[in-house]
Amino acid sequence: MEIVLSIAGSDPSAGAGIQQDLKTITAIGCYAATAITAITVQNTLGVSNVMPLPGDIVAAQIQAIFSDYDVKAVKIGQIPNLDVANAIVNTLQDYYTKHSLPTIYDPVMISTSGRALMEQECVGYLCSHLFKLCTLVTPNLPEAQTLSQCKLNTVNDIDNAGAELAKIYGSAFLLKGGHSADSHSTDCLYLPDGTSHKFSSQKIATKNLHGTGCTLSSAIASYIAQGATIAQAVSQAHTFVHNAIKRSTNHGIGHGNGPLLVE
Repeated sequence: MEIVLSIAGSDPSAGAGIQQDLKTITAIGCYAATAITAITVQNTLGVSNVMPLPGDIVAAQIQAIFSDYDVKAVKIGQIPNLDVANAIVNTLQDYYTKHSLPTIYDPVMISTSGRALMEQECVGYLCSHLFKLCTLVTPNLPEAQTLSQCKLNTVNDIDNAGAELAKIYGSAFLLKGGHSADSHSTDCLYLPDGTSHKFSSQKIATKNLHGTGCTLSSAIASYIAQGATIAQAVSQAHTFVHNAIKRSTNHGIGHGNGPLLVE
């Protein structure tokens, strides 16, 4: 069984973060190991508080897994501040000098309810230091707009931004289309060699979308751990999330934006 390490925040409502990563990685058939970066206070109605863990504790968790497990892929989610960002980057750099390891980063910046999940000063540091360690970065459109510093109002805007981000940082970028006003959700993959792929599915009318980004990124990491290429993994993960959204459409878990049900 392939091992996937999730480095992310904890969600007590289990709809996102470490808890959703655990469920997703397990559902796909991999073994999930974890390193927690922050403890959040949240439920389906929103995030009310965030407590980052000390950077040295985050680093120690990652080192504990690397020293014992044969990890095949890493998924990174919430990075709350510079202390944690620096710990993750330094720990991965130390390990990656001797090992090649696919790394998927979901740059979680703001919760669905509008709560900041990352300090603003982190953004530039992560662009400069983490992106070059990543195989794939998976921003949604608001996050991609922040990273590219461009308005993404049209398909051409998205294509230009995605291609430029991949070229600048030497990592693949998946710009997720769930926030678009279109009737279809289209995820656009841009590779450093200049090629691109698009994965589209009909949007489903539901409020139960909590944890879609976490589910997608941990699914991609799992499929890559099992031997898929980036494009193959994104295609499989896109379908996995679409099916989870269909499955979750009418459940009554919580009073707000309910979680995805994965299986």
